[in-house]
Amino acid sequence: MDSRGWVRQKVYAEVFKALAHPVRLSIVHELAEGEACVCDLKRKIGVDMPTISKHLSILKKAGLVSNDKRGLWVFYKLENPKVMRVLDLVVNLTRISARRKLGLMSG
Repeated sequence: MDSRGWVRQKVYAEVFKALAHPVRLSIVHELAEGEACVCDLKRKIGVDMPTISKHLSILKKAGLVSNDKRGLWVFYKLENPKVMRVLDLVVNLTRISARRKLGLMSG
């Protein structure tokens, strides 16, 4: 693999790592409904503001969310709503895996 390919793989891994946390998944799902500030996300997800901010920072670093400062408020939105397609595929994959583990499917 050439150096560009390696860099690309590292970027892909960073995106998947950013999605690999329940709070971050909850944030992504909330932002799929529309932009929100930290206080909105705190209320909807039920964790404190520093925790929300930390997870938003990880999502932003991975390029999954962007923000827009308006006065004292910072609003976040999904950078690319197509991330929800990826999450839908993961849900379907895990359903199949869970059914196999429970013995509800053969193969």
